[in-house]
Amino acid sequence: MSSAHSAHLGRVLCIITGASKGFGRTVAKEMSGLVKPGSVLVLAARSEDDLRSLQAELTELEAGRAGLRVESVVADMAQMEGIENVVRSSEEAFSEHIDHLILVNNAASLGDVSRSVKTFTDMAEVDSYLSLNVSSSMCLTARVLQSFPQRPGLRRTIVNVTSLCALQPFRSWVLYCTGKAAREMMFRVLAEEEPDLRVLNYSPGPLDTAMQMEARTRTGDDGIRKSFVDMFDQGQLLTCEASCAKLMKLLLEDNYTSGAHIDVYDV
Repeated sequence: MSSAHSAHLGRVLCIITGASKGFGRTVAKEMSGLVKPGSVLVLAARSEDDLRSLQAELTELEAGRAGLRVESVVADMAQMEGIENVVRSSEEAFSEHIDHLILVNNAASLGDVSRSVKTFTDMAEVDSYLSLNVSSSMCLTARVLQSFPQRPGLRRTIVNVTSLCALQPFRSWVLYCTGKAAREMMFRVLAEEEPDLRVLNYSPGPLDTAMQMEARTRTGDDGIRKSFVDMFDQGQLLTCEASCAKLMKLLLEDNYTSGAHIDVYDV
């Protein structure tokens, strides 16, 4: 990585899904300090209370006082209505002064990690998981690209928050591994199809979040569960802030290969 990079991301319209907590919330806060006045953050999540508190927090920051606009959209990303609400709010917030569109596909769920592959016989259960974790990110990305097509003076960056589980099988984690692998391949294809786009599959590492707590308590495979418990006990989990700083570094330097999988430990 080059040490020379821009000090800011430009006058940005940034859409962040799963923005109300955890890594998504941290991305919103870090992003607010790296954009020029006149930028817009469109924050999407299911929790209205958490979104409103984040919106208020960002508005009170220096960036907010300097003209950062923050829009919150209460949306279930597994439903087309939720996706359309996010796109509509983004279209309304866009102005000709925006020079950088960033979409952060962060919304995701762990799924049932207590069971093996052979127990998943209910197609509706599997479809429901894939709808939130795969279909929604594809449809949202497609709608955003349609609404904000390539034009002179507009950079477009698509970030997919991925995982080691996109590359490596974890016993009893079939839903999560399948969803992450499918989603990452989707964005690799996008990078091939749209050479003007900047596409990044960023793996934030083992984060100290509610999802990790769920992994330590609900993972069905004893060995996998123990590895998560040991990681926690040995203080090896990363803070969202530490991982997000690496993501911001990648976006500022902007010299990654489009479509690449980049792990937090590689930055």
